[in-house]
Amino acid sequence: MASAAEQLASNLNFSTFAKAEDLKKRLWFTLGALLVYRLGTYIPLPGLNPEAFAQAFRGQAGGILGLFNMFSGGAVERMAIFALGIMPYISASIIVQLMTSVVPSLEQLKKEGEQGRKIINQYTRYGTVLLGTLQAYGIAVGLESGAGLVNDPGWFFRISTVISLLGGTMFLMWLGEQITSRGIGNGISLIIFAGIVAALPGALAGTLELGRTGALSFGVILAVVLMAVVVIALIVFVERAQRRLLIQYPKRQVGNRMFQGDTSHLPLKLNTAGVIPAIFASSLLLLPATLAGFSNTAELPSWATAVIASLGHGKPLYMVLYAAMIAFFAFFYTAIVFNPKDTADNLKKHGGFIPGIRPGERTAEYIDYVLTRITVIGAAYLMFVCILPEILIAQTGVPFYLGGTSLLIVVSVTLDTVAQIQGHLIAQQYEGLIKKSKLRGGKRGR
Repeated sequence: MASAAEQLASNLNFSTFAKAEDLKKRLWFTLGALLVYRLGTYIPLPGLNPEAFAQAFRGQAGGILGLFNMFSGGAVERMAIFALGIMPYISASIIVQLMTSVVPSLEQLKKEGEQGRKIINQYTRYGTVLLGTLQAYGIAVGLESGAGLVNDPGWFFRISTVISLLGGTMFLMWLGEQITSRGIGNGISLIIFAGIVAALPGALAGTLELGRTGALSFGVILAVVLMAVVVIALIVFVERAQRRLLIQYPKRQVGNRMFQGDTSHLPLKLNTAGVIPAIFASSLLLLPATLAGFSNTAELPSWATAVIASLGHGKPLYMVLYAAMIAFFAFFYTAIVFNPKDTADNLKKHGGFIPGIRPGERTAEYIDYVLTRITVIGAAYLMFVCILPEILIAQTGVPFYLGGTSLLIVVSVTLDTVAQIQGHLIAQQYEGLIKKSKLRGGKRGR
């Protein structure tokens, strides 16, 4: 089966794509939905002074607001209705996943198949509304505390801000679900991808402008380009890498016929946690600097000022904590999303086993042992991808958008989307081969 799929994939060409009408409709729908998202990032909140906010944002662009601005496609910088972006939904999804590991009723729902997943998704939506409301209200109060940011402070501004920001988040959540079901790729990931890619041309133009004015030398720009190429190549290699465990199924008898036992593989990704560890680590490390930026630094104690200063980009303490948090969240999130015991139970239920390993508890221990070892490689890969660009950013002043987290998201989403497009083309070509074989069979019958 695998060799047949590979042969079909090798035969894909432009004519195959031209005949895939359903795929073209999905692509156009995806592009249209992403265009709607980009337009929404330019619709400002009512009652806000845009010039005053832009000036205030420039002073906080290096903190957590800069990270959220990257994920929202510049909506935070303009304080648009999509300023919250899709982050409340992602946070709610992670919280629900954590709860499914500790709450028995949610864990049971997770095992009930499609119906259980629908209920869990509904809980995620409720969590998105709650988190979005709290974050939107906090943004409204924070904007009112700034001098001259709000034209008419008060409850009317707060309520309108909460409705606008929460409505924008819920619309993006719905739009992402529509892209997933009616378009190509994962809708939520593509929305984040579109936000980052939309800002990359400006970041590249800013880098070239620094080179033109002499602020950056040609050698530094060339080093940054080579670093980006190396990091992209490493991401592609590792994200496609798998540790395949051989699974065998015993012989079975159906009637008077004896069927040979099948063999398959259990694929374990080197980076099971994806980009989540980098996002979590960045958010937690940038939070102190952001809070200090909104407060009066003269009122802070000396030790707090020293800690905040040492947590700046490129500082040794920042790098050490960043690497440690990435490693921690890589193991933590992998333990949440992949349960070796459930996998071993499913294999045992269907008669599968790993050669030389007893089914059940021993299989779960072996899978956990292998997963832990490859997660070490995955965590080291994440640390390298995220730390190397941070060092260059700190030393050269390259724009924040060229960080390892943004490259990791862009390349990972691109690989997943291309794989889905290739899957649709293979299915289209396979259906065409079936139709041709039926027509030939009909002609022979005549």
